[in-house]
Formats: sequence, structure tokens, C-alpha cells
Amino acid sequence: MSRRVRIASVNVNGIRAATRKGMLEWLSEADVDIMALQEVRATADELAKALPGWQLVNDEALAKGRAGVAVASRSSSVEVRRVLGDDETLDSAGRWIEVDFDVDGERLAVVSAYVPTGEADTAKQDAKWAFLDAMERRMPRLAAESPLAVVMGDLNVGHRELDIRNWRGNVKKAGFLPRERAYFDRFLGATGSAVTGVDGSTGEGLGWVDVGRRFAGEVDGPYSWWSNRGKAFDNDTGWRIDYHLATPALAERVTDYRIVRASAWDTRFSDHAPVVADYTLGV
Repeated sequence: MSRRVRIASVNVNGIRAATRKGMLEWLSEADVDIMALQEVRATADELAKALPGWQLVNDEALAKGRAGVAVASRSSSVEVRRVLGDDETLDSAGRWIEVDFDVDGERLAVVSAYVPTGEADTAKQDAKWAFLDAMERRMPRLAAESPLAVVMGDLNVGHRELDIRNWRGNVKKAGFLPRERAYFDRFLGATGSAVTGVDGSTGEGLGWVDVGRRFAGEVDGPYSWWSNRGKAFDNDTGWRIDYHLATPALAERVTDYRIVRASAWDTRFSDHAPVVADYTLGV
């Protein structure tokens, strides 16, 4: 029998700091079933202590105290994959984890992804290109293997002008570079269609659905991250860089979507807001 499954994605900006600042209080009321976490910055033991009572799988970054992704759930997973592609030169440790669940007879694949921030015209941006390339190779395979799949996380790219309040001042900066945005043009293009990206590049559409944009419509934001500089949060000068990207079959199961923006700057437990969607699953 089908039921609602509430799935959240949260860049916690350090799980231990987030729980000290009120994340557990939010969770006590959020009624979340599955949660993708990014920027965990903790060992498996530290994560377990921070989130008691949850079933947890994680992937730590090679550098201690950096990055880190995890998936927390109320029920056990059935399979976990921690490697993004087969390119030995790609460092995806702490940035990509795939976790499969059996939800009342239906298989659901959940990905927690933390795309590198990058920095235009530097080696950091080269690492980001490599990661986005690997995502572009993996996502069609994942969709073929798991028709009900969702890639969530801090993907560190604002896809469209609607996704950044001050987009004009950021077109030459990492996070809104035309080449970065073109990846999302292809991720979200109709399956098998010829897609011309915003940077003029061409490629094949992968057919994934931006659940947030579909639900919000053609409006500014709603944003999921705000700089700590100035009064960005108070003025809602934000970026929408946290996503639920769902396969078409799963996107049809969405009944609700929201970004949980804190009531005030000093009540946040992270500089990112949780992104939450309800899906109908089970046979």
C-alpha cells in the first residue's frame, strides 16, 4: 500500500555544530524519513553520536574535517555505493554516496552529493569540471538501473537567473559560470534530445527533473543558501544551489516540496536551509 515518504537534503556545515545550534529540534518536528547530508565533517562515530536513533551510512573525505556526505534514515538500507565512476583520477571521497532502500516493495535510490565549490580559472575549478563530468556519465546509468531515483545535495551551481538574486554580478564566478549551468541544461533536458547549453555547447538531455523548480514555478528562488556577509539572509539575497533532481517516474510521485527557511538569521543551524519533498511510494 502506497504511503508518503518525506525526504530531506541538508548541507549541515558540520554536523556537530548543526546539532548544537538546533538541528535536532528541527528534526523532532520535521517528520523526515530519509535525509541526505552534506558537509558532514565528521567520522562515522561522531556522526552516530550527533544523530542518535538514525540508521546511518556515510562517506568521509580524505582530508579530516572536510566535506563528507551521509544518508540518514528511519529504516535500514539494502545497498550502498560510494564511488562516482571509474576514473581513478577523480577524487569523489566525501562527496557522493548512493543508498538504495526497499519502500514497501519499491526500490528507491537516494544520492547525497556535494559538488566542489570551485574557483574560476584555477585547479579547484578543474576538479569541479571533473566531478560534473563524472555526474553526467553516472546519472543516465543510475536512471536505467533505478527508475525511482533522486540526486540531492549542495550541487554548488545556480542553474538559471531565477536561482541567484544578484546573478549579473556572478556570471564570471564559480557557481554561475555558463559552462557550469550548461551541465544542468543537459541533466534536465528531455531524455535523448539535442540540448544547446547556455554556453553554446551541445549535448544529450538526460531527462532528470528539478523538483524545486517544477514546484515553485517561474519565480525568483526560493533560495537555499545565503552568504554570511552583510545582511544577505535578512535581505533574502540568496542562491538556490541545493536540489532534488528526480527521475521522471519519481518526479511524478512528488506531492509537496519546500525550502525550510529559518525565521531569523540567528536561529539557523546552518548557512543552508533544508530542502524537503514528499514522495508517494510503495505498492
